Amino acid sequence: MKTILVVDDEPAHAEILSLILEDLGYRVFCASNGRQGLECATQVRPDLVVLDLMPVMDGAQMGRAIRAEGQMHHIRILMNSSVAEEVVRGHFDGYDGFLRKPYDVEVALELIADLLERDRCA
Repeated sequence: MKTILVVDDEPAHAEILSLILEDLGYRVFCASNGRQGLECATQVRPDLVVLDLMPVMDGAQMGRAIRAEGQMHHIRILMNSSVAEEVVRGHFDGYDGFLRKPYDVEVALELIADLLERDRCA
């Protein structure tokens, strides 16, 4: 069973996405900011992090911390934000996929499945 960590400061967004992913058979954890997300990622070692730009250790800082940690470097990162991808890339470019909010859930699920199929080390 693949594990996904959803890190988003919008509780409704995180809850809806996590319920959908759980219904599809994924093990899902949620965090409301980057600091909590990094602690969770360190403990559960998810296969994928769905990461928003947000306050209290933003998504960019969390993404850089994951990429710097040798034990977590393999984790795929899906950035999602209401700002344009160019803005996100200006803060952090080490992600594997991007979704602009609001996004179509079917598109998100296809991208998540695709990212989980990829071998990050390849």
